[in-house]
Amino acid sequence: MQRFLPLLTSFLLLTGAARAAAPETASVAAPDTARLTLAEAEQRFTQNNLSLLAQQYNVSAAEAQIVQARLWDNPTISIEQNTYNPATRKHFDVTKSGESIVQVQQLFAIAGRRKAAAKVAQQNALVEQYTFQDLLRNLGYQLRTTFYDLYFKQRTVAVYDKEIASFRHTVSLYQGQYDKGNIALKEVIRLKAFLFQLENERQALLTDIASEQADFHVLLRDNSGMYYQPATSLVALRNLTLSNYNEQQLVDTALVARADLKARQAALEQQNQNLRLQRALAAPDLAVGYVYDRAGSYIPNYNAVTLGVAIPILNRNQGNIRAAQAQIQGSKAQADQQQLVVQNDVHQAFQLAQQTDKLFQGSDRETGDFDRLITGIEQSYAKRNLTIVEFLDFYESYKNNLVQLNQLRANRVRAFEQLNFAVGRPLFKAE
Repeated sequence: MQRFLPLLTSFLLLTGAARAAAPETASVAAPDTARLTLAEAEQRFTQNNLSLLAQQYNVSAAEAQIVQARLWDNPTISIEQNTYNPATRKHFDVTKSGESIVQVQQLFAIAGRRKAAAKVAQQNALVEQYTFQDLLRNLGYQLRTTFYDLYFKQRTVAVYDKEIASFRHTVSLYQGQYDKGNIALKEVIRLKAFLFQLENERQALLTDIASEQADFHVLLRDNSGMYYQPATSLVALRNLTLSNYNEQQLVDTALVARADLKARQAALEQQNQNLRLQRALAAPDLAVGYVYDRAGSYIPNYNAVTLGVAIPILNRNQGNIRAAQAQIQGSKAQADQQQLVVQNDVHQAFQLAQQTDKLFQGSDRETGDFDRLITGIEQSYAKRNLTIVEFLDFYESYKNNLVQLNQLRANRVRAFEQLNFAVGRPLFKAE
């Protein structure tokens, strides 16, 4: 046993020094791993995401409806030809002695119906455009939060990799000493149980990473199976600050920038334009035409101009006008509701960002003391100055400190991203 203690102490010294010297970075990249910055991810996302492409087609379709609304009605032409002329005994007699009638008619919309229809179509296209921008805001938020979640979870996996590798050596060494009869079986079992716990926690984390990798691939429209390793700067993330803005400034910005609110406001204006259109539709269209009758009128080669208009006695489009008025009130309520949602979103996101940032700024973000401490703990345990319970408790605290530090960093960045999402503009970015 006396010969075992110096050997074990020397071994733990080496493993502790290696742990202290190892950088707190992600695991070594596999051959199918790709490092990706946020800017690169956003570029691929805007170019390839299928949801964005689908909404862009909706915008194009709505813009085409503007062109359609401005078009004139097509003229109509009708020809009447007698099938048999008894005087000449000819079928379909198109000579001067036969009867032919030609009529041309053009419908003119009065009361500004075409102009009103075009404005309704313009507002609909604007709604689709804002819907596209809001989709971009939502998916962009998902992309950025997934990016940073992956980044910090991969850093946490690196912590587990380092600890598990070190602890496996420790378990192996103690197993050898148990085989020689130098230590009790229960001590080896406790060490193996703790190693098993670390491996299970690591596997659960890898499962989360796999799920987020899948989400990331969908956002980027990538079916290559590549394992993405987000690349960013901890210093830049640490420098994120709320000091340049107050809550009211952010609320004012959101009321101008939020695409979902703009979509509601555009929908309200669309209903206003629809009311004008329905009132215009109450006015009848004017039909202007020309008639040529070769032999069927009181004189040969009869020419005439025709005018026609419906008399608005029974149908003055009353129901559609009343429906349009009700839709305006409904759209106004939705716009007011969305404005309230925007204000509350910014308030909650700002409060969360303040709380998380305060917690982060007040925490000890340096891990060097813990690295040195755990080395001393391992030496004390090897010298039997600590029980296995105390040793594992210190080891658990060491691991939890690093894991929770990464979780705090991730929560803080997510809070800033949520504030960007609530405001509708990326005001807080890691430059």
